Amino acid sequence: MNPSLNLAVKRLVNAGPDHFAICVFEAPYPGARDIHDCVWSAELTQAWRKWQEMFAPDSCIDISPTAIPATSNPLPNELLSPTSGQMSYTSRLMQYLGISLWRWLFDGPILGSLEYSSGIAAGQNTRLRFRLEIRDPNLTALPWEIMQREVGQSAMSLSQNILFSRTTNEVEPLPLRLRPDQSLNILLVLGEDENNLQLDREADILEQTLSNGSIVGSHTQGYAPCTVKKLVQPTPQQLIQELETRNYNILFYGGHGSRGPDGGYLHLRPGMRLNGMELAQVLSHTGVKLAVLNACWGAQPATVNGQAIPCSSLIEVLIRNGVPAALGMRDQIADEESLTFIHTFVQALRRRLPIDHAVAEARQHLLAVYRFNQLPWTLPVLYLHPQFDGELIRSYEEGNTELPETSIPGMASLLPMACLRSAGITYKLKTAGVTRIGRTTDNDIVIPQPSVSRRQAEILCRNTFTGATPVRTYYLRENSTYGTTWISSSTNNDWQQIHHQEVLLEPGMQLKFGSRNSHPWEFMIESS
Repeated sequence: MNPSLNLAVKRLVNAGPDHFAICVFEAPYPGARDIHDCVWSAELTQAWRKWQEMFAPDSCIDISPTAIPATSNPLPNELLSPTSGQMSYTSRLMQYLGISLWRWLFDGPILGSLEYSSGIAAGQNTRLRFRLEIRDPNLTALPWEIMQREVGQSAMSLSQNILFSRTTNEVEPLPLRLRPDQSLNILLVLGEDENNLQLDREADILEQTLSNGSIVGSHTQGYAPCTVKKLVQPTPQQLIQELETRNYNILFYGGHGSRGPDGGYLHLRPGMRLNGMELAQVLSHTGVKLAVLNACWGAQPATVNGQAIPCSSLIEVLIRNGVPAALGMRDQIADEESLTFIHTFVQALRRRLPIDHAVAEARQHLLAVYRFNQLPWTLPVLYLHPQFDGELIRSYEEGNTELPETSIPGMASLLPMACLRSAGITYKLKTAGVTRIGRTTDNDIVIPQPSVSRRQAEILCRNTFTGATPVRTYYLRENSTYGTTWISSSTNNDWQQIHHQEVLLEPGMQLKFGSRNSHPWEFMIESS
């Protein structure tokens, strides 16, 4: 696991205008509680205004509207002089704002925390995972991804030594045992297309990316297996039903988006849209781990009179409501740029990279294609839940050894089999590996009840020897989100609720899934 440094930025309302506190709330060394008070400068405000004029004229968010007059111009002359041409000016503006943001954030003891944490990561021969929490809504609109220490060094989100993402601690908790998956299961949703976005082409690019890893290639190169299903302009009900019916861990959305106070809207089809809060609820309920939103304004807050509405950007709403990871665009992104990013990003995920590492690779590819002083590499904004390490797919070695074959040649014929029985229906359990139980159709035992989780539980079969005697044992592993599994032994009728535990199953034991009032299931050993 990568060592992690997490910073939080909060406005100090009672300390005077434009005063902020920068706090270390997690670091890879003990006793890390550094706090630094600083003031947002007039130069930073002006640099942000110049950035908006050049790159984001529709943003209209002012960090400190009373700090300096809009006509004031405290920026250095060498930056403002356009004598070298427009392209040179954009490059200098991006560099100036990036360095200014870096110096403002990493000042005093905060710089020491970064350098100490980076040294620990280097000593472990790994990258430092850096997460930034912006608690002032106006500051969330800033392009923190462009921060760089000095001229000649790469931006923080492009670094070979740092994995950059944003986060927030005001979140719904994740399940205690959020394990990596063995494959990518993607739902690709193509929304409203009134301005002729190349959504069908985007779908083709994604499907080509997935098909590039053939079965042979997947095994020899360590690529994760992957499936994708496409929905074209679904109704909100169709989208929700699809998510609840099958087991997806990634949602890709391509189409139009608009800002609003509850995460804005995804425009699924003419006259039909889904707001961010509704999307967040269904994604967290169905266990989607990553939402990738190729829609304009997905990472921008809504505004009122030039001030950002707190917690209103779509990807922040998703994280706050328990979605582990969300990726959106800070501003409009061109079709070709979007397709380039998606292709590289999905390839990196298939290579089993963590989400923040995959975003860094895709961002670096945008930089190589469109150059440093162009906007595309700065547009993707990644939020990670503070309890999520970004591991979407198991490593190749871990994936190969996760479910070892425990059956012994000839042993199956020597030992009785087990089953679960409920309401006159009997399900035989696997004699090696895992029998999965859940609400969706990709489970071995499907219980289509809303109270049952998609991955409710697993029954593991383990075949061993006690001396020369073969022994087969079964264990129940509880995986539900809220601990909605109950067990009762064969000797009494007391129901015990379990949550994320592993329990030895004995003949006659009763099980209930989803609700204590549901039909019981009996664990039985069949006669040999």
